Amino acid sequence: MQELIADLPLDDRPREKMRKHGPETLSDAELLAILLGSGTRGKNAIQLARELLRDGLGSLGRSTADAMAQTQGVGAAKATRIAAAFEIARRVTAPENGDGVRYDDGLIGRALVSRYAHESQEHLGAILLDSRQRVLKQCEIFVGTVARALVSSRDVVRVALEVNAVGIVLFHNHPSGDPSPSAEDLTFTRRVQQSLSLVDVELVDHLIVGAQRYCSMRGRGLL
Repeated sequence: MQELIADLPLDDRPREKMRKHGPETLSDAELLAILLGSGTRGKNAIQLARELLRDGLGSLGRSTADAMAQTQGVGAAKATRIAAAFEIARRVTAPENGDGVRYDDGLIGRALVSRYAHESQEHLGAILLDSRQRVLKQCEIFVGTVARALVSSRDVVRVALEVNAVGIVLFHNHPSGDPSPSAEDLTFTRRVQQSLSLVDVELVDHLIVGAQRYCSMRGRGLL
């Protein structure tokens, strides 16, 4: 027999619990239930949320709205709301372009983990800095599964020169979840560093993003 959320004690209902105690007190399933709004025949919103979360929150965040909608009882409208919420979360944690914020590897690194930790493809990007190490722009240079050996260092130089950057921070994610630098990472980084030096642009750092943490190559003494 389906248990209705309306039949739960007031403090156990997701909306009431959030209003009274704050969103941080809710489980992933309870937060997702609020986005769902309602359940389906035989399942309340919390039970439906648990079904969507069977492979974890990270896996759900990588799913498309179309994929979510395939779960019985979800449908296009609910799936679109969930996908929109994940996209808002990614945008909130992304560094703003040209906002004058000084580069801080801890702040930027955590934002990159929030944005890229659950990506199944590799993303290579750059954070471009002025002479006072303020963020001018963040951009992606390459997305895909092709080895970075095919990414020319000229592509990195080009994006730096487009905004007259004085410094640049490379970043890329490891879909495996392990942010440890590989031999390929080291080779690629040194090649880019040499190319940037020819146009008087400093490679400030190269951040590698994993599932729950990031690695600063400068912090590791690799630059």
